[in-house]
Amino acid sequence: MTEPEDPRERARRRARLDAVFGDVLPEERASTGTPSGADDSQLEQWLRENKPPHH
Repeated sequence: MTEPEDPRERARRRARLDAVFGDVLPEERASTGTPSGADDSQLEQWLRENKPPHH
């Protein structure tokens, strides 16, 4: 499929795609379930305590 040449049509198409798929993810995001503001050692301990049984 080729991109529409008209800038307005391109904007409408982009808006439809964003409505369906959402915006681009941010480059960095907080992990869900991890303690906020934790330093590296606290994070390492949290990861060890919450490791799935198959790992």
